[in-house]
Formats: sequence, C-alpha cells, structure tokens
Amino acid sequence: MNLLAVDNLSKSFGGLMAVNEVSFEVEEGSIVGLIGPNGAGKTTVFNLITGNYEPNTGTILFDNKSLGGMPTHAIVEQGIARTFQTIRLFQNMSVLENVLAGCHCRMRSGALAAMLRTPAQRREEEEALRQANAELEFVGLAHEWRNKAKNLSYGNQRLLEIARALATKPKLIVLDEPAGGMNDQETQDLIQLIRGIQHRGITVLLIEHDMSLVMRVCSSLVVLEHGAKIAEGTPAEIQANPRVIEAYLGSDSN
Repeated sequence: MNLLAVDNLSKSFGGLMAVNEVSFEVEEGSIVGLIGPNGAGKTTVFNLITGNYEPNTGTILFDNKSLGGMPTHAIVEQGIARTFQTIRLFQNMSVLENVLAGCHCRMRSGALAAMLRTPAQRREEEEALRQANAELEFVGLAHEWRNKAKNLSYGNQRLLEIARALATKPKLIVLDEPAGGMNDQETQDLIQLIRGIQHRGITVLLIEHDMSLVMRVCSSLVVLEHGAKIAEGTPAEIQANPRVIEAYLGSDSN
C-alpha cells in the first residue's frame, strides 16, 4: 500500500522551474531515496511535501488524504516529520528539552490545564518525558540528556534532530542529508539507525549524497535532474541506468 503519492508536482520561483511535473510513490514500510546532483530540486520536493512551499501544480496524497493547503503543523499532526539539510535545533536548550519539543505536538492539554496542573495534563507530561527519553536511548544520546544541543558534535546534532522528529510519532520520516558532516563510523551507525526506524514500522524518505549509504539502505530510488524525474527503480537498476550514470553517478559507479 502506498503511504505517499506525489503526482505531477511542479514548483517555480520566478523564471526558475525548481520542480517540473514530478511523480512518485512511497510504499508503506519502505525506505526510498531521492537522489540527484546539487540543484536537482530534491529539497524543494521535500519542502512541498512538508508544507514549507505550496506547489504550482500537482497533488500530494498522504495516507489517502490530500495535503493541499495544509500548514506545516497540520502536516506533522497527519504523521509526517522531517529533518533539515541545515540543522535546526534549539541550540541553547538541553538535549532532552529539544526532544520534548517534538512530543508536544501530540499533547492535547491547553494552557489552562497546564496552569492548573490537572491530572490529565500531568499524565501527558509524564508520557512525553518517557517518550523523549526512549527516543534519546534509541538514537544513542541518552547519556547527553542534560547537555545543551550546541555542545554536541555535528554528528550527534544530526541524531538529535532525528530523535526530535521521531518524538512526533510519525508514519513517515523525511530525512534531508542525514549523513552530512558525519565520519565513516557515524555513517555506519546511521545506516543501522535508519533500518531500526523502518523496523519500528515508520516509512523513510531520504535525500542523501552518500551513495554507499543509499545503495545499502534504500529499497527504491527516485532520481531528479534539473527539477525533473529522470529515473526510478531499485538501487541495482539505478546503478545500471545510462542516463543516471551520465547525469549523476559517474562512469565508475558500476
């Protein structure tokens, strides 16, 4: 069953066509990679899916519901979480507080309940704390919970972003270059983490330039060039595709 269906999606900025009639589907429970050279339109597609941009044409269906016109917070509530190419954390807040910020999108108690500390509100806070600690344990940052986000290594800040996204209880997590700035060991650990996310029943859509990671972890790939889709298929099919080799992978990719 398809969890995400992107159909004929286009987005222009002035005279620049950043995304040009792109269509693809993401099967529930899969790990799908969106790849292509710099400037291919990959992050723009992510921004359209997550409500940061409005498309000029096309539709986005998530769990059989149109995302058209939804603000970003409503899309998160539908079950889509993301990380960013440029890390966006609350740098002066603790690691735990950053993850709790993700939990709060699922909380239902209002300001009055928080002021009165009602039993329901206290239960929600306790559950949020439990979940935040569980996500930190999952990504390997439980020991850093007191530390400020800005004091983490670059690789660990990437992991913290993933933990915060997971705290929103997503059905789909959208990862924008999660291996960016990571060393070889951190990248190997990230591969295991992405597989672990899939094993939790969460679908993964990712942009990544590390082809070793992409070919090892993804079940299918969508390739963009100049805003248009030029290929789609399994990693083996993409590696053997002459157009992709010429546009992106290079002649030594096989």
